[in-house]
Formats: sequence, C-alpha cells, structure tokens
Amino acid sequence: MANRPIYSYKLSILHFWALIFIYIWAGPHHLLYSTLPGWAQSLGVAFSIMLIAPSWGGMINGLLTLRGAWDKVRDDVVLKFMVVGLTAYGMATFEGPMLSLKQINAVAHFSDWIIAHVHVGALGWNGFLTFAILYWLIPRIYKTQLFSKKLASFHFWIGTLGILFYVIPLYWAGFTQGLMLKEFTPEGILKYNFLETVLQIIPMWVTRALGGSMYLTGVIVMAYNLTRTALQGKLQANEPAQAMALAPVNTIPRENSWHRRLERRPIQLMIAALLVILIGSFVELMPTLTIASNIPTIASVKPYTPLELQGRDIYIREGCLGCHSQTVRPFRSETERYGEYSKAGEFVYDHPFLWGSERKGPDLARVGGKYPNAWHYNHLMDPRLMSPGSIMPDYDWLITQDLDTTTTIAKINAMRKIGVPYPKGYEYQANHDLDIQAKAIAADLGQNHIEVSSRKEIIAITAYLQRLGMDIKANKTASK
Repeated sequence: MANRPIYSYKLSILHFWALIFIYIWAGPHHLLYSTLPGWAQSLGVAFSIMLIAPSWGGMINGLLTLRGAWDKVRDDVVLKFMVVGLTAYGMATFEGPMLSLKQINAVAHFSDWIIAHVHVGALGWNGFLTFAILYWLIPRIYKTQLFSKKLASFHFWIGTLGILFYVIPLYWAGFTQGLMLKEFTPEGILKYNFLETVLQIIPMWVTRALGGSMYLTGVIVMAYNLTRTALQGKLQANEPAQAMALAPVNTIPRENSWHRRLERRPIQLMIAALLVILIGSFVELMPTLTIASNIPTIASVKPYTPLELQGRDIYIREGCLGCHSQTVRPFRSETERYGEYSKAGEFVYDHPFLWGSERKGPDLARVGGKYPNAWHYNHLMDPRLMSPGSIMPDYDWLITQDLDTTTTIAKINAMRKIGVPYPKGYEYQANHDLDIQAKAIAADLGQNHIEVSSRKEIIAITAYLQRLGMDIKANKTASK
C-alpha cells in the first residue's frame, strides 16, 4: 500500500511463531478467580504478559515500514485506515495482558471495561485493517480507480469517531460499575445494590449506541463506494500473470534460509504451525482430563431433574447467560452480595457451564430459594413489578408457550453419554417425574392466586432458577 518493503522480515517471522505459540496459553486469563485450577490461571497470566513482546513487535514492524513515507498517510485514506488499525492492535494487545493481572481483573471482569477492550480490537484493529484491504484491493480487481476518495475519507473519519464514541463511554461505565460494586459503607455494609450501579451507566450505553451507529454508517458508505467502483470497472477473471525468471536458490540473498524453504511448502508449514499451537493445548488440557482430583466431588451435588434440565435449556435459548453470570468469585463484595463463592464440584453436571462473561444483571449462582415461585413468575412476566427501574426485557411469552416434553428422553440420553449419572432406563420415567414437579410448582403459584398450567415453559425455567445454588446450601446444612 505504501510501496515500501516490510521493515524487518525476521521480525515478522518472530512475530508469527511467537504469537501462535503463546496465545493458546493465555486463554485462562479470562477465567481468573473462577473455579479453574490455580495453576492454569497462573499460566494464563504469565503467558499473557509475554504476549506484549511479539504483539508490539508486529505493530512496530508495521509502523516502521512507513519510515520515509509518512507524507503519503496525509493524502492516502487506505494508509490512514492501516495506521489506525495497527495502532488499535497495539492498544488492544497491551491492554489484554494488563487485564490479565489479577488486581485489575478483579475490577474489570464482568464489567463494560472488557467490552471496551474487545471493541478496540474488533472495530479498530480487525475492522480498519479489513477496510484498508478492501479499499486497496477492489479497484485493482476491477482495473479502475476508487469511485470516490471523499466518501472513503468520510468513512475513515466517521468510523474513527464512532470507535471513540463507542469505547470511551464503555471504559467509563466499566470503571464506574466495577468500583461501585466493591464499595462498602463505614459500617461494613454494601453501599449499592446491583440495580443502582446499572442505572448509573445507562447514559454511557446510549453514547455507545451512537458510536456504533456512526461506525455502521461508515460501513454502509464503504459498501456503496466499493459497489460503484466495481460497476465502473471491468472484472478480468483470468488475468495474465508474469513472474521473474527462476534463479538458483543459493544465488538469491537470504533465500536459502530454513524458513524460506518452509514457506514454499504450505502443507509442511501448516503442520508445523499446528504442532506449535497444540503444545499449549495438550499441556493445559491433559491434567484436567486425566487427573480426577482436579475436580473434587461434592456429595450434595446431584444431576438436574428432567424439569430443571428443560428449564436450563430455555434459560440458554432466551439468552439469559448474556446478562447474568453464574459464578461467585472469592471476594467479600461478591460473597456478601450473592452468597458463598463457587466451587468446581458444583459444575460437574453443567454441560455447557454457564459461568458467563458479563453482568448486566446480578449473578444467579445462588438465586435458588432466595425468592418464592410467585416472585420469579412476576419477574419474568414484567421485571419492573419486582425490581422498579429494571432494564431486563419482559419474558411474558413463557407464560403462554407450552413446554416441549418430547425432547426429554433425548436430553437425558445425551447427558448420560457425557457423564451425567442418570440411572439406566430413567429416560422412560423422566416425563412422569417432570409432570409431578411441574404440578407442585403450579399448585404453589395457585396458592398465590396465580393460575397457570403446569405444562407452560415458565414453570420449567422457574424450576431451574430455584435449583441454582441449592446443592451447596444443602451441603452446608448437612455439615452443621
């Protein structure tokens, strides 16, 4: 794009191999303070910090490629996109390792801070690099000039402003909520309930929506610009190709290196890259898969009943895990707010686990038994009835939709295949047990003047919500 050779070929090779080797080890930094084994969390932190070196090496390599050509950036919108994209890459890959530090992660995780970090990468790095490539490539494919440089420039500026309007409010929201949730009064009582923290950051979400709209506007303008570019040009499907005459490898400077030879063999290069990636995977996965003591069992933890299993699938279907987490971290602010911190043994029958990654609503790991069935019914029908000011949407269709019990047998069999100890043949009486539990919940609602059929989906999801955390509570009661 700048008509300049890459600043350092060797640095690009180091960047590639270091990234694909280290990145696979860094995943556990998303699960700090969770029930993931401590050694895996520590590995995630260590390798995340190591990622700064290759990531910034790649960014610097890109920016130094423009040495002596920065005057082109002023006039070439393609290079503008590329420079901002590289800068966003540097920002995102510095912030990621910083967020892996436990002290920072304790505040940032489950908050909008994480969303801001992700979108610096998604909108700035991936988005802008993609736009630069499209603006550079499409005119060449169609043998023409870009339809409108002014529209491309407009796209650059509205996209850049859109990113700023998107991520800055989310950083502010993340800092605000993360700190509010941890604050205590001088008497040692939590200062804010969860809903108070949400109401404080709604203006930031409005500004985020504005930024996203600006960014999307730029994408639409680009689509129009590139479409007009293609229409005014002519696609040449089979373009004549020319290449320099072949010369003996050993006569070309630097061409006889082992890596140059590897680059000419795509299958071997793919196998080598795959092996480098899999090293981290095997080191982190094998202990968990082969050593049973990695997940201590808890005697009181039992498989879900058929009705609870159906309710769990409704919970997943309706996207509840997008706003509610199900893991209590070992902080005083969280155990005071939600209850006892989570244990690995609680999740042995959760497939998949629903720890979550965001809290637009409070954690639900200990919600079972906290409220009566009537509370959950009214809350799902209209959250504002039970939590004035709540931003949770209504789920009133659960009251009218019938639960599909024809899937119960298949779900029991599927769970058994992945280790849930349902007795052999239990699937044939599962719907009978489901019906008994559903009628008990419907009868309880009837005592609160709520008439609803036991066959409705709201009964199943209520059963699931009332189960959450009850196994641990039962274990605690039994140990007294």
